[in-house]
Amino acid sequence: MASLSFSHSLPTKHSTVSNQLHSKTPKAPTPQTLVLLPSSSQSLFYGLKFATAVSCKTSTAAFRKISIFAKVTKGTTPPPFTLKDQDGRSVSLSKFKGKPVVVYFYPADETPGCTKQACAFRDSYEKFKKAGAEVVGISGDSTDSHKAFAQKYRLPFTLLSDEGNKVRKEWGVPSDLFGALPGRETYVLDKNGVVQLVYNNQFQPEKHIDETLKLLQSLK
Repeated sequence: MASLSFSHSLPTKHSTVSNQLHSKTPKAPTPQTLVLLPSSSQSLFYGLKFATAVSCKTSTAAFRKISIFAKVTKGTTPPPFTLKDQDGRSVSLSKFKGKPVVVYFYPADETPGCTKQACAFRDSYEKFKKAGAEVVGISGDSTDSHKAFAQKYRLPFTLLSDEGNKVRKEWGVPSDLFGALPGRETYVLDKNGVVQLVYNNQFQPEKHIDETLKLLQSLK
């Protein structure tokens, strides 16, 4: 009897892997993810308040394109404003004309860096008075928040409520962490309302006081 021979060709490991590789379509690059931590870790950011974790996705190209320039620079006259203070009274920038004024924008009341900065201005307030200068803090917090903040830390200077951040935008105050954190920027205006100093330092809030006092002393 003639013998029958059956031949069955099994795929080799090499051919299986090769077929799998050729069958897959290339994937688009995964966007980079910047994770901002919840409020329990807000001290890392010196002014960032979040109730829950936030994930901000942006491509590498987007990182390259981010570029913010301040509109108010040394030697210019900043846009005028009228805002409510911690007692609900309207305060205009023009009120301070005739004397130097320190206008500092900060991220938010009750955050670690902003509290440290406000208390440093408080502790050096007599030096500012001797220099004939006024101190004005501005953030997007409400007047009620400012009042509680000022009372809690016995702040002797004016806090203005820029809800909606209109003045911040008009002055061109740059943000940090790719727009997630409002900037911390200080301006010193001379008695004619002309900017003599623009100082930006998000993570060393006390340095703002040193730099402004140094400038004020040179204006005498």
